[in-house]
Amino acid sequence: MMISKNNNVVAFQVLLFLILCLGVVNSAKLRYPSVFNFGDSNSDTGGQATLMGMQFPPAPKGNFKVSGRWSNGGLILDFLMKKIGLPTLNPYLYSLGLPNFSKGCNFAAAGSTILKPTDINVTPLNLETQVSQFLLFKARALQLVSKDKKLKKYLPNEDAFKKGLYMIDIGQNDLFLAFKSNKTLDQVLASIPNIIGLFEAAITKLYENGARNFWIYNTGPLGCLAVNVAKFESDPSKLDKHGCVISYNEAATTFNLQLRNLCDKFQLQYPNATVTHVDIFAIKLNLITNYSKLGFREPIKSCCGSGGKLNVEVSCGLAKMLNNGSIMMGLPCSNMDDYVSWDGIHYTDAANNYVASQILSGKYFNCAPF
Repeated sequence: MMISKNNNVVAFQVLLFLILCLGVVNSAKLRYPSVFNFGDSNSDTGGQATLMGMQFPPAPKGNFKVSGRWSNGGLILDFLMKKIGLPTLNPYLYSLGLPNFSKGCNFAAAGSTILKPTDINVTPLNLETQVSQFLLFKARALQLVSKDKKLKKYLPNEDAFKKGLYMIDIGQNDLFLAFKSNKTLDQVLASIPNIIGLFEAAITKLYENGARNFWIYNTGPLGCLAVNVAKFESDPSKLDKHGCVISYNEAATTFNLQLRNLCDKFQLQYPNATVTHVDIFAIKLNLITNYSKLGFREPIKSCCGSGGKLNVEVSCGLAKMLNNGSIMMGLPCSNMDDYVSWDGIHYTDAANNYVASQILSGKYFNCAPF
């Protein structure tokens, strides 16, 4: 009888896992009242630009008159919001134009890390700070709504916080800055457990404050970014058959493995939460390795920028004085949709749209086993 009972329990757990995971990956069933996003420039809809007083020109593609986005159009987040039927997320720091936060809020900021900021960071808004901003936002929003019911039109209610989707896409800059500070691969790999520990602390705090639905993105193929590939062009032995930096992608793969293990652990520890691990690395690597089949012509080379084989000697939107006195400008290409990379770090509107479609296909969702 004990064996039969245990088998029934296991069978029920497997069935429950399939129901929950398949339910998550079916885009038709993605019915969240709100989204709260945390991350870096890959999902920053204007937070860092607002913080620093940066004025971005209107995006060449899409309906982003005041962009603040690190792309020529929409981000992955923008396309996801549209496809699940929710409006574009306003940054937490927006103060003008009567921003509407009733369907969620974006705390992501370009340059953000999981680790605490140091002198080489471009923003103080690391993941811990973004979570602190969220807690203040939640407390203040609920306080204001309780005093004036008319504000429900602009602010999330208790139900939005309880049933909302919490997206977290961060970690790329932790690895990028580690290599930038001349750490060896072994040193970078040794630092990852501490990074994952801080990530766990952040999502635990979100859970303790009511978050239950999580989409946790792993990091993309860092070694395939043009700014990184350009450093090793003179030494092909450092690159793989696709032209990506082997050591950088090894670091990303190690980070992703430990992040996946954390997601599984977190799901087991908090069974009333729904933790979905999104394999961005696999989606982006497939895009880079099969770019021509997917309608692209340039998998790594930057669209916006100038100089060198990959257009990254002069960054997008900047200028450089050459020895002969002439000025080299970092200008955008004319055929933007042919490129995967917008500026050597971030993706184009076309590439982001593709990545979003693959996320919602469900093929790259991993749900934790029970």
